[in-house]
Amino acid sequence: MKIQTDLEDEIVRETERRKMLIAEKGKVDDALFEAGENIASCEERLKQTSLRSLELLKNLRDCEEEIDTLKQYIVDLKSRIAVYIPVKGDTIDKKLAEYINNYPERQKLKIMFMRETEGVYQFGSKRVGLKVAKDKIEIRVGGGFLSIDEFLDQYTPAELEKLERKDPLKRISERIAVQKLVSSKPGRETSPVRGASPSSRVSTASQKQRKV
Repeated sequence: MKIQTDLEDEIVRETERRKMLIAEKGKVDDALFEAGENIASCEERLKQTSLRSLELLKNLRDCEEEIDTLKQYIVDLKSRIAVYIPVKGDTIDKKLAEYINNYPERQKLKIMFMRETEGVYQFGSKRVGLKVAKDKIEIRVGGGFLSIDEFLDQYTPAELEKLERKDPLKRISERIAVQKLVSSKPGRETSPVRGASPSSRVSTASQKQRKV
């Protein structure tokens, strides 16, 4: 009877221990499930972060390309845009700088104003006087004044033509072109004075004397 009682007590204790183990196992399973959910969530966030990083890298490359394009655009603009720095304290020169630096048609500004003294400028071969009237630049021409737009329209072509005539490289190239054109004409005889050698001139002269 004592042995049986001891066995029954042992069975009760083992049953209680088993219940405790089952309860602990349930807690462990819950913890494992929660850990699995956290791992899955972390993996999803990692995936989203990786995709976002790739997108940011692509945007960064696009921005770098756009920056390079803008830099080149700025360089091109600077090469085309005339920048005029006015003399400090000279209101006429300041107004002229505003006009030049904000002029929309840069191709017309092939001849620039060179300041000599306040209100006096060199424009190509012309020495002109400038004044500001009603916030507008006027240029003295003859006995009157022209607006700066009218002045540029009238005098830029003439000054450009003068510069081209003074350009030695242009004259040389034109002279070479004329020489090539003359030498390419068929049947053209060489001048006995300019083109012939001294000996040929003498022989030509003697032939003329014999004919006479």
